[in-house]
Amino acid sequence: MSKLSDAVKALINASYASPGYTRSSAGVLTALTRFASDAADKKVGLPAWVTLSTAVSATLNCPEAMTQIFHLANSKSTPTESRTPVQNAELIREVGLKCISFNGIPRSINTLGAFRGSLPSDVASALSTTPTRELTSDNLPVRKQDGLALWDSVYLGFERKLLDKLAQSHPDLPVHILNGHYSNLLSNPRGVSAPGGPGATVGRVLTSLVAIACLRTQTGVGPQVVSHIFGLRKAYENGDAQAEGEHPVEGGAWLATEDGNIWLLENIDRLVNVIGGGEGTTFAPGLRPKL
Repeated sequence: MSKLSDAVKALINASYASPGYTRSSAGVLTALTRFASDAADKKVGLPAWVTLSTAVSATLNCPEAMTQIFHLANSKSTPTESRTPVQNAELIREVGLKCISFNGIPRSINTLGAFRGSLPSDVASALSTTPTRELTSDNLPVRKQDGLALWDSVYLGFERKLLDKLAQSHPDLPVHILNGHYSNLLSNPRGVSAPGGPGATVGRVLTSLVAIACLRTQTGVGPQVVSHIFGLRKAYENGDAQAEGEHPVEGGAWLATEDGNIWLLENIDRLVNVIGGGEGTTFAPGLRPKL
C-alpha cells in the first residue's frame, strides 16, 4: 500500500485549508445560554432550541459546541420538561444524523464521533445501539411511501412540479432526494417510540428546523431556506404537526409565524457569528490566504 509523502500530508493539513474542527470558546457557551433563555421567554421548548443550535454547530463543524449544548440542556430540566442526559444526547445525535441531508456526510461523521467521545461514560454506554433505518424487502415500499408523504407535506402545492423540474437537471436527482433522504433519513423511522424510550425522534416540525438552521448557516442557498420556512409553516397549516406518531413541539406553532420565523433566523445568525469567531460561516469559505 502506498504512503502519502510529507509534502502531500503538509498540503492536506495546511492551516490555510482549515482541515480540522471549528473550536468552541467561552463566548459560545454565553451565546447558547442566552439563546436558551430567550427561547424560554418565547415559550419555545428545549427540543426546538436544542435542535436549532445543534444543526448550526454541526454545519459549522463544531462538536465542542454540541457538547456545550448537551450540558446546557441537562441544566435546563424543569418539572414540566423533565429530560434525562441520555435523552438529550440521543436528540443531539439524531439531529446530527439528519444534517447529512443538508450538509453532506463528512461533517456528520466527524462531529458525531467527536460528540460521542465527549460524553460521560455512563451516558455514552446508555445510548441506543439498535439501527432504525435498515431497509428490507418488507419495509421498502412503506419507507418509500413515508418519504413521498414527507416531501408532499413540505412542498405542498408544488410537490410534483418540483420533482419534474429536478428531473430535468438530472433524472436521478429526485430519485436520490426522495429515496436516499426523505424516505430513509428525514422521515420518522418506523418502530421508534421516543421520547421516553430508546433512541430519539426528530419529527416533522423539528426536521424543518434542522433544514432551516443548516441551510441558513451555510449561506448561498436562499431558495432552499425559503422552501423550508414555508415547509415549517405548512406543518401547522395542514395539520401534519399533529399527525399520528408526531410529538408536540413546544413553541413550534409560534416558530411557524412571521415573528417566529424572524426570531429563529436572527438567532441562527447570532450563533453563526459567535461560533465562527466573527468570520461568518465555515461551511464553504474558500481557502484562506497563505500568511
